[in-house]
Formats: sequence, structure tokens, C-alpha cells
Amino acid sequence: MILHLLPERTGGAAENMACDFLLLQRYPEPGAARFRHYNWRAPAFTFGYSQKIAFVRAQLPPDGPFDLCRRASGGGLVDHREDWTYALIVPRGHALEAERASSSYQGVHQCLAEALRAQGAPAALQEALSDPSLSGGPSPVPGADSSLPRGICFQRAETHDVVNALTGEKIAGAAQKRNKHGLLFQGSLWRPAAGRAVDWERLGEDFAARLAAALAAAPVPVPWPDLNEDEVSGLTERYSSPEWMEQR
Repeated sequence: MILHLLPERTGGAAENMACDFLLLQRYPEPGAARFRHYNWRAPAFTFGYSQKIAFVRAQLPPDGPFDLCRRASGGGLVDHREDWTYALIVPRGHALEAERASSSYQGVHQCLAEALRAQGAPAALQEALSDPSLSGGPSPVPGADSSLPRGICFQRAETHDVVNALTGEKIAGAAQKRNKHGLLFQGSLWRPAAGRAVDWERLGEDFAARLAAALAAAPVPVPWPDLNEDEVSGLTERYSSPEWMEQR
């Protein structure tokens, strides 16, 4: 298998979500896995497909407005103002795509934690926090505050999330969507929790290399695919519509 490393792009919330979904649905080489890191044109939040819009709006900070979009994937409300965002698409038939959601979540986040630890960041998966060898020091504090509400991504760590093994603060979470084309994995790292010493360009390269190894794939940089621009524009418009945003 090949892992296509797509170029970095910047977009609005609806455009970013539309591109992620079309990379799953309409990729010109459906047999290749693909990975991309992207940025946000304006302060943005995204939220899971099944979340209720009233709950989401009640959680937004008062200093808006923000670019807001419902994702096609699940998960909670994600603040993208200081995050590092990526998408991984694994085609139908690959072993990782065929695994249960908890197993694929763990596998991808293990690659991410290893890439962070390569730069000295005390990163660990949530269920591994009782092992002091992960941070090279004493047993770290628990990662999740059970009093915090579910549905808000970086307020509490769930099983297989990436956390700071010294402070327990959540570093990374993700959302998944599976269909007949494969698996879409949309991930977000909260930069302040990872630490100031992280070189983010290097992190992207190290993370992609570890993903390629986990997928038994050769990493290959490629140009942006030739997606149908009318379809991109149409899906972006749909994701911006009140019907999509307020359907629940």
C-alpha cells in the first residue's frame, strides 16, 4: 500500500470538512491511504454529527462569532483556535479500517504519542497512565476529570486519547466515520497541552512516518488531488447551510 502525503491547505470550517469527506468519497486513487494536515482561515469550532445544536451553542465562548460546522464524523465539540488538525483516510479492505473503532483509535493515537515523545513531550495514551516509565518519572496524575461534561473534546480525556503524562491534560482526540469507501479519521492536537518545545513541522513528518509503518505503506508526497470543484463547492455550501447545522 501507499500512503499519500497531501500538501497543507487552509480553509474555512465548512470547506475543510467538505474536503475531508470528499477525500474519502471521491479520491482518484481509492486504493491508497491518504494523510493531510490543514489550517483554519478564521477561529473555528466543529462538532460531531450526532450532537444537538442547542448544546453546542451553549458551550461556545462568549467572544465569538466563530466559524462553526457540523462534521460528518462523530465525536464532540472541538476548538480549533490553537490546535493542529489532520485527517487520515484508510481505504476499504485494509486491516486498520476493518478493526473496531476503539482499536483503530488506539493505533493512530499510539503513532501520534510516539511522534510527540520523540521530541521530549510527555505524551501517553489515557489507559497507560499508571505506567511511570512513559514519562521517565513518578506516576503521573489522572488524566480525566469525571465531573466535566461529555461532548466537549478537550475538557476531558477518554480511553485511548493522547494526554500529557505529567499533568493529565488532554493533548489529542479524534472522530471517525466509516462507510463503503473506508475510514475517515479526523484528529486534533491541542498545542498548549503538548508543550512549547514541539516543532510542529517535524511532528507532522514523524507522525506520517509512523502512520506509514503502522499501515505497512510507503509514504509518498503527492499534489492535491483533482477533485471536482463543483462538488467541492456544493458540499461546502451544504455544510454551511442551516439545514445541515441545525438538523439535530
